Amino acid sequence: MTGVKLLFAHDTECSLIAATALVNTAGRDGELLPDVAALDAFFTQHAYSGRHEHTDAELRAVRQLRPRLRRVWHAEPPEVVDIINSLLREHRALPQLIEHDDEPYHLHAVPRDAPLATRMAVEAAMALADLVRMGELSRLRTCEYPDCDNVVVDLSRNRSRRFCEAGCGNRAAVTAYRARRAAGRS
Repeated sequence: MTGVKLLFAHDTECSLIAATALVNTAGRDGELLPDVAALDAFFTQHAYSGRHEHTDAELRAVRQLRPRLRRVWHAEPPEVVDIINSLLREHRALPQLIEHDDEPYHLHAVPRDAPLATRMAVEAAMALADLVRMGELSRLRTCEYPDCDNVVVDLSRNRSRRFCEAGCGNRAAVTAYRARRAAGRS
């Protein structure tokens, strides 16, 4: 990402992407966090650090976070703020600048040994708080592909992101191509 100017702080963008992906693990494609191994892969894919217990209890706690985060994509700003504030309060968030794992200074609001679900909740809440503070909640959308209820965070400069990461953009392009071909034959 060298030379690319981010719209938000790096940790904010990473947390928004991870929160979006977490919400989408419970959607039209079924349960995408079916077991601890899937949570391990999610943990690695989204570069979480700190404590990770690899247990069914941890998996259940992470899954329980998804409906609250999904609600943010569909709520009006006052309710979004209530959700964010309740997550931060519940987990006793205390933001501090931290440097670790060759990452530059960024904010952590709970200790690295806090439970994974707690860290996920607080990191998502803090990133969402940045969106609220910057008046950027419109970057949270639902995928525009018919019958897809996945959520999207649009981090593009021109606010052009329409589809989720589940291949809906490709499906839409194929559908449009086939429609153009059919119209050309008529």
